[in-house]
Amino acid sequence: MLKKALFILLSVAVSNVWAEGFYLTSSDVQGQIANDQVFNSFGCSGKNISPQLSWSNAPAGTKSFAITAYDPDAPTGSGWWHWVVFNIKSAVDHINTGDSGKNMPKGSVESMTSYGSNGFGGACPPKGDKPHRYIFTVYALDTEKIEQNQDARPELIGFFINSHATAKASIMAYFGR
Repeated sequence: MLKKALFILLSVAVSNVWAEGFYLTSSDVQGQIANDQVFNSFGCSGKNISPQLSWSNAPAGTKSFAITAYDPDAPTGSGWWHWVVFNIKSAVDHINTGDSGKNMPKGSVESMTSYGSNGFGGACPPKGDKPHRYIFTVYALDTEKIEQNQDARPELIGFFINSHATAKASIMAYFGR
């Protein structure tokens, strides 16, 4: 029993060491959301262009990646999903500016957002509300594929992402109007 507990403890410790060097960067998302990443509807007049994201040092054994963009400050009681992408092959280490909807890596799936559409949906907090936090996260997953399609709700995909995540890396930016 003691050997089994020690093995589990060491396995968890090694997993955490592998995840320590996983990084996410962006040439587009840096502190404040730019007009390029602001939605173009709901009273907002941005360009609704998905940001560039690059990640590095994924844990050994990563089989795929997923990306989310989430606003925990949305006045919904459950936040707002701005982007949900999964089944990104493990050889991929970046997404270019504007890739959403047309140039995503082969095999990846952009599922539903809280806007009720697929692909990137930019920032658009209620006018006069405090600036909202926009959290962009890349997840390293222990599965090659999540068996869902583009019609899947973000909460469902979030469940599958979190149940297969071995590491995650996030960056946060703010936007208010």
